[in-house]
Amino acid sequence: MRKRTLFRLAAGTATVGAATLAYASLIERNMFTLRRYDVPVLPADAEPLRVLHLSDLHMMPDQARKQRWVASLAALDPDLVVVTGDNMAHPEAVPGVLRALQPLLDFPGAFVFGSNDYTGPVLKNPFTYFLPDREYTEGVELPYEELRQVFTGAGWADLNNARTMLKAGGRQLDLVGVDDPHIDRDDYPSVAGPVSSSADLSIALAHSPEPRVLDQMAADSFGLLLAGHTHGGQVCVPGYGALVTNCGLPRSMARGLHRWPGSDSWLHVSAGLGTHPTAPVRFACPPEASILTLIPR
Repeated sequence: MRKRTLFRLAAGTATVGAATLAYASLIERNMFTLRRYDVPVLPADAEPLRVLHLSDLHMMPDQARKQRWVASLAALDPDLVVVTGDNMAHPEAVPGVLRALQPLLDFPGAFVFGSNDYTGPVLKNPFTYFLPDREYTEGVELPYEELRQVFTGAGWADLNNARTMLKAGGRQLDLVGVDDPHIDRDDYPSVAGPVSSSADLSIALAHSPEPRVLDQMAADSFGLLLAGHTHGGQVCVPGYGALVTNCGLPRSMARGLHRWPGSDSWLHVSAGLGTHPTAPVRFACPPEASILTLIPR
């Protein structure tokens, strides 16, 4: 009788595990979701400004559903589009990224790259994400310069260790960004400095939301900090949240809008729209894009 009970428990656990994996890999990772946030960063009496934040597409050439969904976001008519990296997951992904983003290239935009814009993914043990000092392994080189030319050719600002003034929604924006801190390509000191007095709004970009970089951006009084990379944890526990962020950011800030500690800046971390191709699952953390409505403080 005892053996029978143990067998039933094991069989039940295996069934639940298989069903959960099927849901995470076949259903939730394709449940593309639009998040909406109001962010109080504008001066009093200013008109709202709408920012579409996209991140971590990890595009494969055949992901037509994702491409169509992202392209449909042009109907939101944003004032500014911001892309915070990891657009590709395959050497032939640029046409797919272009199919997704082409309708959005008509709007003012800015971007930074992530590690998976430079090199492709490699097979890895997912439990290594719990090791803070694990060695980073590069995959095949990706056509990042081709992607850069697509973005800049449409007039988008390349903010990889760069800074610029850009007009969007009738406002002057002071924009700054760094190349991916996750692989130590960032050089914020080369673009650091207080926000321009002529700017109506200031926004700072990074792929990986490393606190050492965000602290410097907030110290320069950039009002809105935008990042991705974490996938929101990708696999979360209901009621507990993300298990890991894959960077120095606390788990409690793995996705969504948060006030950056010790400053007047706001941080928005996108949970992203894709997954690592060797771990195509999401649980309690659907893929997302965000529309941020910037409003008076």
